[in-house]
Amino acid sequence: MNRPKRILIVDDEPQIRTFLKHGLEAAGYETLSAADGTEGLRQASALIPDLIILDLGLPDMDGKAVISKLRHWSQTPVIILSARDDEREKIEVLDLGANDYVAKPFGIGELLARIRVALRQDQKSEGPASSQNIFVAGPISLDVAKHRVTRRDDLIKLTPKEFDLLTLLLQNKGKVITQRQLLTTVWGPAHAQDAQYLRVFVGQLRRKLEIDTSDPKIIISEPGVGYFIRDEI
Repeated sequence: MNRPKRILIVDDEPQIRTFLKHGLEAAGYETLSAADGTEGLRQASALIPDLIILDLGLPDMDGKAVISKLRHWSQTPVIILSARDDEREKIEVLDLGANDYVAKPFGIGELLARIRVALRQDQKSEGPASSQNIFVAGPISLDVAKHRVTRRDDLIKLTPKEFDLLTLLLQNKGKVITQRQLLTTVWGPAHAQDAQYLRVFVGQLRRKLEIDTSDPKIIISEPGVGYFIRDEI
């Protein structure tokens, strides 16, 4: 028998946590809860939830910092639940890697629908026989748990940031990831505008992975937007 999906609620308002706990458990989900970002990240790492509901206004750090830290090592779906109903804020958190944004006040029915969509998308992206720890693109294989990258059977030595960048691209194979999202996820929000910084690291990866760096077949540029790894190589 499959265990119920586990949802981590990260919100500093006890009333919201209680309301969500009752609503989610009535819908068949298992719940975890945290009152700040530090505890939320700890539980996300130790207890491995299937989805995270995250408030932006936390007492110890902004929710955007939580997303940025989380995306260094996890692609767990994140739904933002916030009273900040500002279009620019929504774009920023989605760029950072959030999956959806629900403004307070909200209805539990709408939130449950958003949760179902996010969980379906996550299951589809993994595929029926894929591993969350191993990503493959043509001759390139990346093992997250072993922190190992190979091209065919040859070991490729990457720096920690090169490894994080390649992991993020492989986790989203076939999808263009914006320069801003790559920079904020791998290096943090302070580097959101450092496009030249990103180009340097992409260049370093290409020198290690591509046969011909003047005609890359693995890491592809989408001019003015970002980068992606081909579905088929």
